[in-house]
This record gives sequence, C-alpha cells and structure tokens, in this order.
Amino acid sequence: MAKKQTETRSWDAADVLETDGDVVAYLDAVLDEDDPALLTAALGDVARARGMSRIAQETGLGRESLYKALSHGGNPAFATVQKVVRALGFRLRVSA
Repeated sequence: MAKKQTETRSWDAADVLETDGDVVAYLDAVLDEDDPALLTAALGDVARARGMSRIAQETGLGRESLYKALSHGGNPAFATVQKVVRALGFRLRVSA
C-alpha cells in the first residue's frame, strides 16, 4: 500500500492579521518572547498586512528598505521602529 503524502501550505501571519485586536494580540505575544529579531519580523508581518507601500509612504522610508529592515534578519534603528508603529496606528507603552 502506498503511503499517503502530507500536503503542506505556506503560512503567513500577514494573511490573518485582520483587526487591530489581532495585531495587538500578535505583537503582545511576540514581545513576551523577548527576542528583538522576532519583534522586527512581526512588525514586518503587520506592515505587510496593512500594506507595505502605505507604511513606507507614511514613514517617509523606502518600501524596499522597510522590507529589509523588517525581515527576520533585519536590524532597524529604533527610530524606524517608532515610525512604523505610528504609521500602523499604534503607540509603544510601558507598563508595570
């Protein structure tokens, strides 16, 4: 009897980040991991979900630069992170 092959599909977080609540929950979970590279990639996921071209325009940064900076291996300046968060309609907060 032939063994049945398992089908797999690519999964992209950007495809499921539909509401502000989705984004907040996703970024909160990522922040709990304490991994700057993961946060950078997650911001990239959110930016792609919202439209990288729009985010680039609102931040004044190049679209290709944002893709690179917000990739898993990217290392954006904190100013870039702030601009992206603001362009997404969010703000960074500190809580105890």
